[in-house]
Amino acid sequence: MKNLKLHIIFNTVIFLFVFSIAQSQEEQFDVDLMIDYTSAEECVRLFEDQFVNTEEIASLRGNRIATSTTGMIASKGIGAYLLKNNLDTLKHRLYFQTDVYNLEDAKRNAGAIREMLDALKRRNFNRKVVATVEQIFPHDVEVSTRIPVYVVALGHENVDAYVRRIAWRGDEPMFVGEDEGELTIVINLAQAVKYSDNLEERFIELLGVVAHEVFHAAFGVYKENSSTWKRYEKKHRQSIDVLLDLTHNEGIAYYLSLEQQGRGNLPRDWNSKMREVFITFNNNVKELLSPRTSGARLSELIRSANLSGFWESYGSMTGMYIARTIDKQLGRAALIETISNGPTDFFRKYIELTENDAAFPRLSQNLIKKINH
Repeated sequence: MKNLKLHIIFNTVIFLFVFSIAQSQEEQFDVDLMIDYTSAEECVRLFEDQFVNTEEIASLRGNRIATSTTGMIASKGIGAYLLKNNLDTLKHRLYFQTDVYNLEDAKRNAGAIREMLDALKRRNFNRKVVATVEQIFPHDVEVSTRIPVYVVALGHENVDAYVRRIAWRGDEPMFVGEDEGELTIVINLAQAVKYSDNLEERFIELLGVVAHEVFHAAFGVYKENSSTWKRYEKKHRQSIDVLLDLTHNEGIAYYLSLEQQGRGNLPRDWNSKMREVFITFNNNVKELLSPRTSGARLSELIRSANLSGFWESYGSMTGMYIARTIDKQLGRAALIETISNGPTDFFRKYIELTENDAAFPRLSQNLIKKINH
């Protein structure tokens, strides 16, 4: 009986110890997505020919952000007044002179948008996104942040989800720099419904897209609280360092989306495409390291590393390949370790893998010297 009691006490202590570790890890990653569905809900009501107030719809915060972002992408100075006019045009079934918010297209897909909107709310979309991001983060540094998320059903045809930093002046969004305002995510369901004809596939695809953006937000908070990253950033301020940081950050985020969307079967041209990407990456690294490269060219090289279309975003695609290779060859713990240690660790791990397997695309010698310096 005495041994039995000791056994019970021992097991209880072990359980409490494991539970306390799990609880402390959960507290270390405290990301809260504050989702506002109002803009999408009111637009869907309009699409379904219900009675709505178009002025109120146009004034909703989510729609104000979508309006300003559409104007920025389309290089037009358009505001809430044009959105109200277009909403009225749709409401009264008049002729559109310019449908910059793609309202007619959204109305045709009203049923699918309503279905997806209901699925996001019913299936705790916000919790699933956070859980997806948390599983790839280390727990050595506290990550605590609140991220507003606005779900809309209108906007530019090329944008399904995006992040902007916003300082609100009343209900007017002011778009500010990296160290200002509140990081905010916008989801455009009018474009997200085009992922697939299947609701489950749409849900998973959108989950991956939003997880990508939440990863960036969480990584930003992690860096701010990490002494390792603070030391790294003090010593790495050149253009090449910006590219390496971007490649690391975007690479893991893209890989997270790729994995979440269940793409176990890669495209047939995956290897050939990636070899082309690495050639571009190495050529651009050479320019970034050259003292003869102009400031304007340096800026263009950094911009195109992530903002040039999927395969053309050479930094993001190179990073995605490296992240996937580390994860598959060395394990998830090794990939998570690079978040703690930074871009140098990320690239060194990949370089070591290429030295042992010629099948992996190689990085240029001048970059390897830079990494190992």
